[in-house]
Amino acid sequence: MLMIRTSVFGLRTRRVRYTLGLAGSPMTSELDMPKLSERERLADLEARQRKMAEEVAQARSTLRDRYAAVVRELGVEALTEREFRDVLTHAIRAGGAPSIGALKALPAAKTA
Repeated sequence: MLMIRTSVFGLRTRRVRYTLGLAGSPMTSELDMPKLSERERLADLEARQRKMAEEVAQARSTLRDRYAAVVRELGVEALTEREFRDVLTHAIRAGGAPSIGALKALPAAKTA
């Protein structure tokens, strides 16, 4: 519930409803909070944006670590670093399903 109203002193406030639960019993209460100025709102939004950027970076790092663990289990020694990088780059560029289809259609490599 968000409602803007004017208080006795002429300050703009917003009504904020929150819920507290102690020992499983919910309790709802309301507070009158001063409305944020545009500068405060901008600072708050920028702080949220920084936090989201950090969360995105953390999620990306976690996913890349998981994929790196998969690579450690594969026998990539048969490829040069350039070949390995090119295969991954082109597979990412083309997309997963088309890349898998194209690679499965290739004949198996001959081992010496």
